[in-house]
Amino acid sequence: MLTVTFDELEDALAGSRARVGAAEAHGALCGALAAVPDFRSADWIDDVVPGGGEGTEALRSRNLLETLAVETQGALAGLDMEFEPLLPDDEAPLATRVAALAAWCGGFLYGLGTGTAAGELPEAVQEVARDFGEISRATIDSDETEESSEASYAELVEYLRAATQLAYEELAGRRAEAGR
Repeated sequence: MLTVTFDELEDALAGSRARVGAAEAHGALCGALAAVPDFRSADWIDDVVPGGGEGTEALRSRNLLETLAVETQGALAGLDMEFEPLLPDDEAPLATRVAALAAWCGGFLYGLGTGTAAGELPEAVQEVARDFGEISRATIDSDETEESSEASYAELVEYLRAATQLAYEELAGRRAEAGR
């Protein structure tokens, strides 16, 4: 379970002029953890919060990102399937949660792409990447009821969780070959 909350990280990143929001940053982290054999959290943090962390908010953001990196790597590598994508909690408006879900998927694809070319991925991971590409364009369907939209969102979050874990496991051999 993550100790860094979506709102806490989102606020810190906004105050530090980060390049991305919390969901996209976490998605990029997860994609990179899965695909980059020599992943260094410091490189990811520098990408999210440029400028070396000057100022109180930048330092706070960098500390939160470091904690998030350690906890996320532990969750992905753990045996108990504890991984959860960093997204707004259920009290946030559905439109906000869907936008964050889409941004998370876009971030994951970015992180995945920093470590490998699409043609080099195992078929299962290519399928995850295609699905995440579709989810990255998610919007609310105005024809659906609120209950139906909430159910669809919950299904997508669960798929995201399981598919991320699958991608991480599918690419474990590649990371191990590189000495990680």
